[in-house]
Amino acid sequence: MRVYLLVMLVAAAVTFLLTPFARWLAIRTGAVTAVRARDVHTIPTPRLGGVAMWLGLAAALLFASKMPFLEGVFEASDTAWVILGAGAMVCLLGVADDIWDLDWMTKLVGQVLAAGFMAWQGVQLITIPIGGLTIGSSRLSLIATILVVVVAMNAVNFVDGLDGLAAGMIAIGGTGFFVYTYLLTQDASPTDYSNLATVVISALVGACLGFLPHNFHPSKIFMGDSGSMLIGLTIASAAIVVTGQIDPSQASGGKSIPAFIPILLPMAVLLLPLLDMVLAVVRRVLAGKSPFHPDRMHLHHRLLQLGHSHPRAVIIMYLWSAVFSFGAAALVVAPWRTVAAWLAVAVIISIALTLGPLRGRRARNGATLEGKTS
Repeated sequence: MRVYLLVMLVAAAVTFLLTPFARWLAIRTGAVTAVRARDVHTIPTPRLGGVAMWLGLAAALLFASKMPFLEGVFEASDTAWVILGAGAMVCLLGVADDIWDLDWMTKLVGQVLAAGFMAWQGVQLITIPIGGLTIGSSRLSLIATILVVVVAMNAVNFVDGLDGLAAGMIAIGGTGFFVYTYLLTQDASPTDYSNLATVVISALVGACLGFLPHNFHPSKIFMGDSGSMLIGLTIASAAIVVTGQIDPSQASGGKSIPAFIPILLPMAVLLLPLLDMVLAVVRRVLAGKSPFHPDRMHLHHRLLQLGHSHPRAVIIMYLWSAVFSFGAAALVVAPWRTVAAWLAVAVIISIALTLGPLRGRRARNGATLEGKTS
């Protein structure tokens, strides 16, 4: 555990220290988000935070490769470097978009190429841990991998609309993912619980945590598409690596670990971004617009419309992320009935905080101020 936490710390420190450089670079290159009708921020804000996040990931993985505990993971395959290389591709694509505002088709082609490169280098979704199901065709495996990665990148991109939202949600969900991979690997292989997915996800969580102090409201810099696509690709890669890599039936101690968790947990981590993306696509298509046409109807916009302040809306989204990701991770250590009971309690509390007295107090205060000005 200490080694993984050290990897996380390296990623956080490097990202934190290099984010001011990314901000300077954004200002010099004109990668600054202007204030548009659909935006929540009120002043032009530099982007390119993803550059610092990628450098943090690279430093953490390089550091991990030199640790005796993790050397075997890096010697066994080049998967970590393939993920980092694909991350560099989407980060550069995001930099180009942050500077020149690429059209959606160009970005989609770039995303497919990056995901295809990763799949071509062996990071593919081959097995599904439900009944030992294997994707029998290499072509289907390639398509499934590209689809999963591209969807994850766009899901994170769709939800990245408030200061600190995407970085914080992935840090929280990634922590749940990290706990899952660590505990299951430790239990399934007590003599050697070094694991590539755990390394990658710990570095990703560290990069998000290192960026968050610069990005939380009021934000000094946005991660931009260079960051949102990077973290979407990285968490999808970790999910692909862990899916089918660990057999839950090998866990010791008589624990009953559901075989579908390797699929369930990544979905739980990305549940809110995926839900937001699906709702946005359906909403825009039904309105006769492009699925990528921007609007102010995302989940975080709806929280603001309910009367929550900017920071409070972000914290509520954090809360929902924690409920789903840690709820799924808890299935590793507790019976599903116990987890379901506690999850139901957590959902009720989250609903109350989302719709209840916090929102009501702000709404009443707004009505009072409106009455005074009328």
